[in-house]
Formats: sequence, structure tokens, C-alpha cells
Amino acid sequence: MTTYAIGDIQGCYDSLRELLDKIQFDQSCDQLWFAGDLINRGPQSLDTLRFIISLGDNARSILGNHECHFLAVARGHKKAHRMDTFSDILKANDADELIQWLRSQPFFYEDTLLGYSMLHAGLPPQWSINDARQYARELEAVIQGDEIDDFLSSMYGDNPNYWDESLSGNDRMRFIINCFTRLRFCSEQGRLNLIEKGSLGTQAEGLIPWFDVPNRKTANDKILFGHWSTLGIQQKNNTTCLDGGCLWGGSLAAIKLDGSDEITSVDCKRYSKPN
Repeated sequence: MTTYAIGDIQGCYDSLRELLDKIQFDQSCDQLWFAGDLINRGPQSLDTLRFIISLGDNARSILGNHECHFLAVARGHKKAHRMDTFSDILKANDADELIQWLRSQPFFYEDTLLGYSMLHAGLPPQWSINDARQYARELEAVIQGDEIDDFLSSMYGDNPNYWDESLSGNDRMRFIINCFTRLRFCSEQGRLNLIEKGSLGTQAEGLIPWFDVPNRKTANDKILFGHWSTLGIQQKNNTTCLDGGCLWGGSLAAIKLDGSDEITSVDCKRYSKPN
């Protein structure tokens, strides 16, 4: 059995199938990890989602910012953006089942035997991997429970931007979800900046990538993430960014989780422009 982790697909189903052919994925024994943003902005969100669900236990997926945005729209807490392309999911005859499947997915996944953890965006330097596990479960309980609508109605926002264990309610959940699904840059002290999203060197003074922060508590943990197409496929400080900008005409990548960290990618058709 071989396990691969794959970066942001965003509805680019044809590119996903091409990548799976290239790595010779065998559904009878191989496993795929998906680093979030399965859907939206690309042309085939419904096909992508249904295919991944069809893989059953051969797939492990986490939630990204586009899945969270989709849930907010689906439950009436946000209007769809003009660039959103998930209306085919909302109109599908199995829409309720698809939405429920998304709600049941985690924000953090790990395999201690393989030695990798996966999340969509980033972690603040104050959190250990045990903290990340705990806070992900707190957030998942809200998304999967009766408090989902109260939270989704106040999910959007950039504050609070600094972790404090005493945070509670929606402020606490907003900080946690912003880390797992939106974080790229922060200060050396771990104060989040959720505005900057460009390539390295374009950020404001005093900001650094979350994985470069000195004394980061997860520095010795192997972490896979996506979300940062302008960073591109990169391995640094025990982290691997798997977002090759497939949607923007970049690449879709898979990393082999066997200790070799071998990366395979396919070139993608450009479906949209960065915004």
C-alpha cells in the first residue's frame, strides 16, 4: 500500500484524474490524503466531490477555506461570490448528503505511524501538535453540531489575531478556523496577518511565513499543507506546501508519504485568474 497527499484541487477534476494516472493510483490498496479546497473556482466541483467520497476509506480529506465558505452559503449565512463555482453541488439531487459529508470532515489529520500531519493552511507558533489536535476537535464539534449556524453567521473576520487560551465562544472558534484554513503570514510573536497572501518578499515588513517563525512548537513535526498557491510547491522546516496553483494554470501535486517525500505533479489548464 502507498499513501499520497494531494494539494488543492478546487474542482479541477480532470487534472486530479491525470495525476492519479501518473502516480498509478490503485484504489484496491493505495490511500489518498487531500489537503482541503477540494471544490470551488474550478469547473467540476461536483464531480470532484463525488469521486473523493466514492473512494471511501481510501481517502482522507480535511476542510479548507473553500469548503467552509461553501457551508456558509449552503446554510444561508453568506451570498455566493461571483467567482464561486459550486452551484452544481447545491443543485444536485444528493446535495444534502454531500453537505453532510463535508460537515463530517476534520480540520486536522495525522498518522503517527507514517509520521505526517495534514492541515489546510497553518498553525500559530504557540500551538504544539497536541494543541492542534485538541483545537481541531473543538472546531469540528461546532461544525458537526447544533451550534453550526450561530458560528457560521459570525465566522468571517480577522480578529482575534493572537492566541489566548482564555478565548471563548465564536471568538475562539474564529481564531482556530482562521489558523486551519486561512493562515499564511504572522509576526515573530505569532500575531496572525490574514490580509497578505502574495509570494514571499511581497509581504509587509515584520511578517514571516508561519513555518519560519522562530521557536515554533511544531518545528519538529512533519506537516503537510496547501492554501498558498503563490508560495507554490515547497519543502522547508519540516513542512511541505502542496498548493501548486492548479486553478491558475500551475500544477497539481502529490507527495509520496513513505519517507522519500517524492513529489509528482501534472501541469494544469488555467481556469481562473488570481484575485
